[in-house]
Amino acid sequence: MAEVVFDEVTKVYDDGTKAVDSLDLDVADGEFMVLVGPSGCGKTTALRMVAGLEEISGGVVKIGDRVVNYVPSRDRDIAMVFQSYALYPHLSIYDNIAFGLKVKKVPKKEIDRRVNNAARILGLEPFLKRKPRALSGGQRQRVAMGRAIVREPAAFLMDEPLSNLDAKLRVQMRAEIAGLQRSLETTTIYVTHDQVEAMTMGDRVAVMRKGQLQQVADPQTLYDHPVNLFVGGFIGSPAMNMIEATLERRNGGLAAKAGEQEIPITSEEVAQRPALRRFVDKEVVLGIRPEDLEDAALAPDSRARLRGTTALTEALGSEIVVHFEIPAKHAVTEDVRELAEDVGDEARVDQLAEEDTATLVGRFGPRSRVREGDKVEVAVDTRALHFFDPETGLGIYDEDEKGEAS
Repeated sequence: MAEVVFDEVTKVYDDGTKAVDSLDLDVADGEFMVLVGPSGCGKTTALRMVAGLEEISGGVVKIGDRVVNYVPSRDRDIAMVFQSYALYPHLSIYDNIAFGLKVKKVPKKEIDRRVNNAARILGLEPFLKRKPRALSGGQRQRVAMGRAIVREPAAFLMDEPLSNLDAKLRVQMRAEIAGLQRSLETTTIYVTHDQVEAMTMGDRVAVMRKGQLQQVADPQTLYDHPVNLFVGGFIGSPAMNMIEATLERRNGGLAAKAGEQEIPITSEEVAQRPALRRFVDKEVVLGIRPEDLEDAALAPDSRARLRGTTALTEALGSEIVVHFEIPAKHAVTEDVRELAEDVGDEARVDQLAEEDTATLVGRFGPRSRVREGDKVEVAVDTRALHFFDPETGLGIYDEDEKGEAS
């Protein structure tokens, strides 16, 4: 096992494109680190520089105590698992797993020990004599994992290894990979575009945007304390609701005024975000996660309410996802536009900027009786609100916070 360190690592292509910009990141010995971000954010390029598949334009990459900038890929003591399984169709599962060891001329007895051990860990023992075509997608991915495990590397590098699997199998495999990594305690860097994968698998998650690291933290910290609007909007499913609001003084505390409606913020809640006082009588971006919105009929003690009209309901059994319209404006900033571009919805952003009605998403309890077209009262958990500076996109928290990635 080994620590992996990015020290001011930069990648600039011949056409001048800066894919990775001064990346500083320490992946601890035995840690499961996930790199996540929109398409083109530089996460795969960063991984490939560790693997030796991309030249490093600037900075230093270390694996353990060794600088590997100019070390050939085969000598870096790493093992990669790719999006494509890259199995040899004419070889048995045993020979696929053993292939790299045979190339390195590892003794046959040692190869046999390692392959059988990996097969036992991955539940592949009954399939060792079969060819890849006889296996399911999940089993083929396990073979690709086995090929990495037998290398007994200092670090695993995984590039979107589950993207070819169906949704149910992805859930199963991400649990298996996370459990496997914990049992092996091998340093792992895992690249994904799927923020749910990132949040459920990583010890820490590094969010990237346009080649730059935005924030690195454990999943709960990213969720509760996003350093900026981009991270807040990228992390979470369904995504955070973002609307324009103005902060005004009310009864010793504040109120976030969105359109003609107000959400009260008590003095105790302001004390937890003291920098809010600097934004009195100013516009902010108000972020509300869907799970912090509930049918007011199921939360009778809530003092904060929004009133609107139900546009769509999605009954999921354990909850009802409710889309409702309020007379307010969606926040439209550079960060919001980039988040929309990532899901192919950039044209809708321009339309939202012209509308005086905002559609919010709430995750209501399954006992809610709200139906499409109904007027609805929605309870807001004001303890979990998020506020962002519309000019800088930075989260508004403590007076001394500058919003750096941490």
